[in-house]
Amino acid sequence: MWRKVVLALIILILAGGIAFFVFKSEPRLNSNFESSHSFFKKFPFRLGLDLSGGSHLIYKADVSALKGAEVSASMEALRDVIERRVNLFGVSEPVVQVQESGFALGGDEKLIVDLPGVTDVEKATEMIGQTPLLEFKTERPADSPQEVKIGADGKAVLDLSSQFVNTELTGRYLKKATLEFDANTREPKVGLQFDDTGTKLFAQITKANVGKMVAIYLDGSPISTPVVREEITGGQASISGNFTPTEAKLLVGRLNSGALPVPISLLSRQTIGATLGDSAMNAGVKATIIGFLFVALFLILWYRLPGLIASISLLIFISIMLALFKLIPVTLTAAGIAGFIISIGIAVDANVLIFERVKEELRSGRTIVDAISFGFSRAWLSIRDSNISNIITAIILFWFGTSLIKGFALTLGMGVLVSMFSAITITRVFLGAISFIGESRVARFLFSSGLSK
Repeated sequence: MWRKVVLALIILILAGGIAFFVFKSEPRLNSNFESSHSFFKKFPFRLGLDLSGGSHLIYKADVSALKGAEVSASMEALRDVIERRVNLFGVSEPVVQVQESGFALGGDEKLIVDLPGVTDVEKATEMIGQTPLLEFKTERPADSPQEVKIGADGKAVLDLSSQFVNTELTGRYLKKATLEFDANTREPKVGLQFDDTGTKLFAQITKANVGKMVAIYLDGSPISTPVVREEITGGQASISGNFTPTEAKLLVGRLNSGALPVPISLLSRQTIGATLGDSAMNAGVKATIIGFLFVALFLILWYRLPGLIASISLLIFISIMLALFKLIPVTLTAAGIAGFIISIGIAVDANVLIFERVKEELRSGRTIVDAISFGFSRAWLSIRDSNISNIITAIILFWFGTSLIKGFALTLGMGVLVSMFSAITITRVFLGAISFIGESRVARFLFSSGLSK
């Protein structure tokens, strides 16, 4: 018996430590969060877009030109490119995920981008969808015809773009871009480093055009037209186009993010304000607290002492779940909170099955200790089968569902697994620790339920 008492105390101490961790690591709860140890600052709750506010973008990927075996790899590459572009915003915890095609989705490959805290949706879509086109062009041969445009004043103007012809060298062969500053003028410029193929092409172009101009075009406009002095074999070049440091840094980021592996088109965009997100968060927390209080009240009034112990186990269950949300981490959405609340009900359901079995054993004349032992043993099969079906449901929802449904399925599945531990192990240890109360009328009353005496 004393072993069970010690084990119950250890569980209570560990549960207290978990609850302390949840409290200290959450700025919404801990008023002294800024002065807390750096360890606790690493684990705030990760809130989804519907709770924190921001931009929600859905893109459709055109994979019609790809073979079936190439679609998955191309979508992963697309996600990586978009993630690199999103990181240019400095967004905290952006979410970029692939939504694979399926019967429910009409066979379309989609990319979902959540940008918490970014409310300028126009800027977000421009940054994500824009691919910088870097081209290197050489002078048109002298004997080739030149295009002439008529200006607004009626005079003939030589078209600058017609003076240059395209080459094979483009941003496709760019290995990396860096932000540099001119040693003399301190003006910002963009340094370019080509890959092996690009290095060979650049060497061929510069060798064939010594003493001539090689124009560098960005997004169809010439930004630099340097004169080649000698062959350049190192695969390095630089762009200086009267940039501000901010513009040069942005260009470097866009060039390094790479071209999109497949074309994308924006299907929908949505902006969620911070106020709406706070309202959803407060509503979810309020629903959780009210739900727990009503459940705990029912358990205590109907099942008495076991109900009180089950309520304590339920508090431990909630603490463990919140700690897991922080440590994994899990992106919490309104749907995810709903799954968490339902898992609280599932945890209670297991306790109800156990207590009803214990009540039946007490009515058959068994002692309290034996009734607890037989009650848990006989309720286990029902609890196991019920929870396995819930876990299978959660897996199916997570596997085939959209991002919104996946958040619900993840918290529900985690809750079912943790509830099996809290209902079977923790509640059983606590009930075993108080078995010293004996077989008196008071003890039998405390372990009875409902309106029975």
